[in-house]
Amino acid sequence: MGGSTARACMTAPELLGLISAALLLQLAVGLGVVWVRRDRAVSTMAASPPAAAPQDTSAAWAGWRQFEVVRREPEDTAGTQCSFYLRPVDGQPLPPFRPGQFLTFGLDVGTGWQGPGTPPGRVTRCYSLSDEPGADHYRITVKRVAAPADHPEWPPGLASHHLHDRVRVGDIVHVKAPSGHFFLDPDPTLPVVLVAGGIGITPMFSMLRWCATHQPGRPVHLFYGVRNGSEHAFKRQLDQLAASHPALHLHVVYSRPAATDAPGVDYQHAGHVDIDLLRRTLPHGAHHFYLCGPAAMMQTLVPALAAWGVPPEAIHFEAFGPATVRPPAAQAATEMATHEVRFRRSGRTVTWDGRDSYLLDFAERHGIDVDSGCRSGGCGACETRLLDGSVHYEHAPDHDPAPGHCLLCVARPTSAITLEA
Repeated sequence: MGGSTARACMTAPELLGLISAALLLQLAVGLGVVWVRRDRAVSTMAASPPAAAPQDTSAAWAGWRQFEVVRREPEDTAGTQCSFYLRPVDGQPLPPFRPGQFLTFGLDVGTGWQGPGTPPGRVTRCYSLSDEPGADHYRITVKRVAAPADHPEWPPGLASHHLHDRVRVGDIVHVKAPSGHFFLDPDPTLPVVLVAGGIGITPMFSMLRWCATHQPGRPVHLFYGVRNGSEHAFKRQLDQLAASHPALHLHVVYSRPAATDAPGVDYQHAGHVDIDLLRRTLPHGAHHFYLCGPAAMMQTLVPALAAWGVPPEAIHFEAFGPATVRPPAAQAATEMATHEVRFRRSGRTVTWDGRDSYLLDFAERHGIDVDSGCRSGGCGACETRLLDGSVHYEHAPDHDPAPGHCLLCVARPTSAITLEA
């Protein structure tokens, strides 16, 4: 008893010390629980990654980089479309890209070409990457461009014929890093409709391969229009992908089927890829549309999708050739604006009336010779000195023009301007 009484009778300092120790113990236990919970949360996040998405492209290089052509492969029976497999000479890893983006090439084509002006020894061209990201090489697929139908006396496509006829395995080409604003949204909940005309299949094939690898259950409808089976690129690969991926719905459209082309086997539809075909074949519900093809297809299909009620944010497109396409809303916003555009070197002054998408289209329509490449603000080939006035870009271009310069392919005047062209 006496011993118990002695332990109960504590001094004030001893009691304060005991209380402090108890508080410290409680705090330590609380911190331990928080740390364990945090550690478990981090472990859970690491074990459950988000939906697959195209990788970060921040590791892309600046300027030109040398690549060796390690393989060539024809992609159609007519031999008009050829794939080039490229591996970096420096042996360093390749940065990933977003499916749908392109590479910019500096091609040494020589001189002597006669036509609407003589080209320089090197021309700049952009070609879509035609394979999924992640490999140890890049691949582009290039179509041999014939002479314009309205100018048969002109030579055929300079860069495409250079690649087809002169570039061989072992040759070196100069390439800029992947770029471009046209790429697949990785959200797996968005059903995708890919619409390709001719060589416009190249970015779509990259998107398709990426979906098949990373999102095999994502609904994808591919509409691919060509003239006939001789121009049907990636035929074997497309058939294999469709057979092994139930979520992929293949709609091949031949506008002029050959006698040897079997309907239902080689192609699913005869005619053209148009809004009526899409409305007949697509299931009900919201879709995101990605389009790439010649001007005639793009200039009719993009407005038709908008008229069908597809919201602007669900229409993504990339046109090739001298004509570009703008959404109807953007076209209406500027079609009434008029500005004088002076081309100093050419000695021409022409009135901008808003009919053209951008200054590059405007210059070409008026016969003013301007170099171009990607036509989407990525390569800088059309960079031109802006001597006076101001221009506007709907979206910030990938290529940063030098101070006092502008990119004609994505710029529109907002005042009277003077260009060094």
